[in-house]
Order: sequence, then C-alpha cells, then structure tokens
Amino acid sequence: MDSAIAPAFQDTARIGLEVVTSPEVSDRWGEESACAGMSVGGLAHHLAVQVGYAVRLLTDEPGPEEPIPVLEHYRRATWVTAAHDDEINVSIRTRADAQATEEGPEALAERVRRDLAALPEALDRARERTPDTVHIPWQGWSLTTGEFLLTRMMEVLVHTDDLAVSVGLPTPDFPDEAVHRVLGLLSAVATLRHGQLPVLRALARPQRAPSSVAAF
Repeated sequence: MDSAIAPAFQDTARIGLEVVTSPEVSDRWGEESACAGMSVGGLAHHLAVQVGYAVRLLTDEPGPEEPIPVLEHYRRATWVTAAHDDEINVSIRTRADAQATEEGPEALAERVRRDLAALPEALDRARERTPDTVHIPWQGWSLTTGEFLLTRMMEVLVHTDDLAVSVGLPTPDFPDEAVHRVLGLLSAVATLRHGQLPVLRALARPQRAPSSVAAF
C-alpha cells in the first residue's frame, strides 16, 4: 500500500461522515434523496457503510486469492452497467432504506463515531498486511489494500455529493490527493465503458463530445 492512500482515505471518511451526521440529514431522514428511489436515510447509511467496510475488511484475514486489478473489479461488477431499475440496483436501494428505517439517525451516528475511532488502527494494520489482499465477500474476489481503499474513497466522494445535494448542504471540499485519485479512477472506468475518444473529447473538446461518458 502506498503511503498516501491511507491518510487520504481517513480525511475523506471524516469529511463524508460529517455530512452523514449533520442535523439536516437527520431532519429529512425519510424523504427521497437525490438518488431516485432511495431515502435520505438510506443514502446516509449507504455512504457510512463504506467506512465500516474498510474497518471490517482491513482487520479481517487477507483474502486467499490473488488480487485482481481495480478496472477488472469494475468490469466484473454487475451494478456498473445495470440500469436504474435493474434488480441489482433496486436491491441496493431497498436494503439501504430498510437498514436506515431499522437503525435511525441516532444509531447510525453512534456507529459512525465507532468506525471513525477504529479506522486509524485498521489502516495501521493494513500497512503490514501479508499478503496484500482484501477479500470483498459480496463480490467474491480480492483487491490490493490500496485499490480497495480507492474504491471506497470513490463511493464516499460520490455519495457525499449526493447526500449534500439531497438536504441542501454545500458539498464539502475533499483533499486534493483523494480527488485526483478518484477522478483518475472514474476516467479509467468511463474509458473502459465508452472508449478512449469519447472520454478524451468530453474532457478536452466539448464541441465534439457525446452527451454522456458517465462511469456508472
């Protein structure tokens, strides 16, 4: 694991979870979020659990299989190319809403505090991880520690924006290190899906760009 990813992830987690535990989110918990079909509480839960996954999986035993490259992770994951109303995406929203209804904002805030407190030790342990693999049980394969943290960091950045917009808060600024890495990942996934030229044009020649080169 390179030395910059852990502090970038820790700072990103702290910033994102400040939005999760904001009064604005608590006040609008049951309302629909900016992610159509998902409540504000469900979105807050889905964001918060990304940090919880890091704490849990970084302290689990390393995965037994060889890690795959991060782009292969997104090539294999069915949700990446699924439509909004496909079963995989509906199930993600439904599960998050159910957990948010069961838990509520106060209980989630307490879990967030525990995860943030446990995160530094989990990241320290991950630096010594041998072999350098993190098994992702809901996918069935492993990534290196750094690339696993990158995938969670992307989730936190994207869903913090979703959540802030949902409740009328300004989207916070994140560390440059985190933003550069996440934008690089999103550009790579977009290129995987749409090809080099559409992404190049979207970034440099809007007059010839397609209407969308969204990574997801």
